[in-house]
Amino acid sequence: MECVVYEELSGRSETVECGLDEEACRLVLKRLRELQGGEFGWVRLVDPAEGELEELADLLGLHRLAVEDALQAGQRPKRERFGDVQAVALKTLWYVEQERAVETGELMLFVGPRYVLTVRHGTVDPTAEAARRLAADASMPRFGPLAVLHAVLDVVVDAYGDAAATVRAELERLEDRVFSASRVDHTEDIYSLKREVREFRDAVQPLVPVLTGLLSGVGDQDRASKVEPYFRDVADHLQRTETEVRTLDELLNAVLGAQQARVGTWQNDDMRRISAWAAIFAVPTMVAGVYGMNFEHMPELGWTFGYPLAVGLMATASGLLHRAFRRNGWL
Repeated sequence: MECVVYEELSGRSETVECGLDEEACRLVLKRLRELQGGEFGWVRLVDPAEGELEELADLLGLHRLAVEDALQAGQRPKRERFGDVQAVALKTLWYVEQERAVETGELMLFVGPRYVLTVRHGTVDPTAEAARRLAADASMPRFGPLAVLHAVLDVVVDAYGDAAATVRAELERLEDRVFSASRVDHTEDIYSLKREVREFRDAVQPLVPVLTGLLSGVGDQDRASKVEPYFRDVADHLQRTETEVRTLDELLNAVLGAQQARVGTWQNDDMRRISAWAAIFAVPTMVAGVYGMNFEHMPELGWTFGYPLAVGLMATASGLLHRAFRRNGWL
């Protein structure tokens, strides 16, 4: 557990305690109770157990359903209000190029009048970068807890944009392989990337309406109106990323269709080659079959030039068929 206390006017921050033991929890709770008029606290938890949230939930006045959402992973991006507390659930994600996979985590934010509580599930920590940005810009804490909400959303949405750019580069490399001269079936790779883009889309698309109405119902409307341009900027970045994700999904559908068409073409080429060679070998097979019937009275059996003529006929017919098939592109 970590708690940072910000002084709104000066932008000064104070880290109270970092740890998971009971003593650290008591110190954090004590500091939150002692908040002065111009201060607000930001408590950060990682994969908390149920007991770790009990005292904190009682102090902050969190609704029981909100606590359940924070403890259980697998939440869909959403926004809910519990009295004067705003709860925002979102997904964190990043693209791992070595594994060609989108890794996801979850983050739950509770924004009250004098505090922010973030509960994280997963290895990537956007709250650390958000805290660094708040420390670098002393003017942001004047917006109170909304400043923390903006900083976290800004970091998460920036990560979405970076992941989208990486997936775009991977898709372009996959396109080059699909349309190369080599006869390699990349259908499995396409489906794998499409599955990752679908997971990406499930994180981004539900967050768009969440950001759109995020400041509605905020108690301090004067402060909300001042911070609104910052949230509009984040929403604009998210809209661009959401458009990019939809484009990636459509491009993957097109690449998949092209790959399937190429596989069909390869199969047709193989069938034409097999049919052409079957037709070529059918002529000598027919001639040899006729003269292998072993009837006693057959023409040309006693003729001196019968054998070379038959062989010549088979070779000539096969050669003419081979030439015709080559000219028609079957061989």
